[in-house]
Amino acid sequence: MSRHGDADLRAGKAPSQRQLRVGEELRHALADILRRADFRDPDLHDLNVTVSEVRISPDLKNATAFVMPLGGGHPEQIKALNRVSAYLRSQVAKAMRLQHVPRLSFQVDVSFDYAQRIDQLLHRPDVQRDLDHDHGDGDAEGRADEGAERHDGP
Repeated sequence: MSRHGDADLRAGKAPSQRQLRVGEELRHALADILRRADFRDPDLHDLNVTVSEVRISPDLKNATAFVMPLGGGHPEQIKALNRVSAYLRSQVAKAMRLQHVPRLSFQVDVSFDYAQRIDQLLHRPDVQRDLDHDHGDGDAEGRADEGAERHDGP
């Protein structure tokens, strides 16, 4: 099954309902664990992150948690989270009822930066001008006006 699951991911196949459900449950469990955890690792001292998404493999054996450190990017925290992933996995096993708890890996969530970049691009003056032009002078309106002129004749 693993072989087909990997092919599904590469083909861009949407995650199954089970993957989405388990991923969301993992997200909640990890957020709770990270909120209350007291880590010995100095890189995780005063850890404050948001777990925005957890993507799980089709065979449910691997999970990637996308986290965003609050207060700016701290790459050492992501490395430290990956170092303590076995401990976090054991904590998830206690918090959730799963037959097999997936291996955890952590990555910085860049979707917020991406959304902000798109927003900045859409608000540039040249893009705004193009958007206003498209909405104000549509071809359909022009054709409707031309047709109205023809019908108004004597």
